[in-house]
Amino acid sequence: MFYKNARLYASDFQFHHGAFSVENGRFASVLPYEVPADAIDLHGATVIPGLVDVHIHGAMGSDFSDGDYQGLTAMAAYLAKSGVTSFAPASMTLPYEVLEQAYRNAKQFFEDSPEGCARLMGIHMEGPFFSEKKKGAQNGAYLKAPDFDAFEVLYEASGGLIRIADVAPELPGALEFIAKACRLCTVSVAHTDAGYEAARDGFAAGATHLTHLYNGMPTIHHRTPGVIPAAVENPNVRAELICDGLHAHPAAVRLAFAMFGAHRTVLISDALRCLGLPDGEYALGGQTAKLSGGIAKLPDGTIAGSATNLYDCMKNAVAFGIPVEDAIRTATYNPACAIGAGKEIGMIAPGRRADFIVCRSDFSGKRVFIGGNEI
Repeated sequence: MFYKNARLYASDFQFHHGAFSVENGRFASVLPYEVPADAIDLHGATVIPGLVDVHIHGAMGSDFSDGDYQGLTAMAAYLAKSGVTSFAPASMTLPYEVLEQAYRNAKQFFEDSPEGCARLMGIHMEGPFFSEKKKGAQNGAYLKAPDFDAFEVLYEASGGLIRIADVAPELPGALEFIAKACRLCTVSVAHTDAGYEAARDGFAAGATHLTHLYNGMPTIHHRTPGVIPAAVENPNVRAELICDGLHAHPAAVRLAFAMFGAHRTVLISDALRCLGLPDGEYALGGQTAKLSGGIAKLPDGTIAGSATNLYDCMKNAVAFGIPVEDAIRTATYNPACAIGAGKEIGMIAPGRRADFIVCRSDFSGKRVFIGGNEI
């Protein structure tokens, strides 16, 4: 299938006017010089890669940690319609047996790859190796010290689908855990009270990711710089950013891009099961979160997570002053790379999966294609 007259976001992270073709579910040619006469005319529409959310807990009343196949299907169907064509659902801090069930469920979903759903491309293991002081909305009753043997059991149960594993680097045994786990997946510093030196040591041990920048970590101070400057100084570290307009002020969003650049920033939703649903109370890892005015909080006022999908987060980034080309990259290619899938998804280039969005220049009126098929 050939498409012509597109405003195409290409592999150089810039827009070009041109054409592309899809064969057997993958991009075949991009910006070709010769286009067949019967190519589909997109009349100047904008074409961008399908979005990749590597940190999302749930949607439409379902949470990944429930370990429910139908719930995961409903979540993935919602994401596909919203423009998120690939995702790595995040688990919560819960007992190991609950996590194992969720991971086995993910393995089955991955193998089935239901039609009309976003592709599950991995798992983000958020917890239980966290600081009590910075646990945020994670359930403190289930916090554990870093344990590579326990992680290996879960990794095997997932069929090797764990793509990001979170840890607080200041905990006893954390550096040893990082050094071993980074051979299997991306290791992320998260829900941590680490000082600059402990964070620096964690990155030196092999951590290359920072979970939801600003949230669940000490703030920057000029005498006690903490985690964030340690991450900025290490060129191998990418930083997640929740761009729902509530977790980080627009100025903090611009600061994040200034610190990490468009090549090291990863937009995420961190959305909960309340995504796509009205205000109310919803279960969250053995606790209750109340959604009101677009933000979910625990009874004590702690921010629990987001109720904004990644497509809207990307639009927010542009509204906050981030160049559109940078906003797209941080919601597509960068997260794909964070889960080791940068050569498979997240970019419109020959050989990549043909997951793309056709929309107006302001991202409205979107049509979503997965494997070259419109959903």
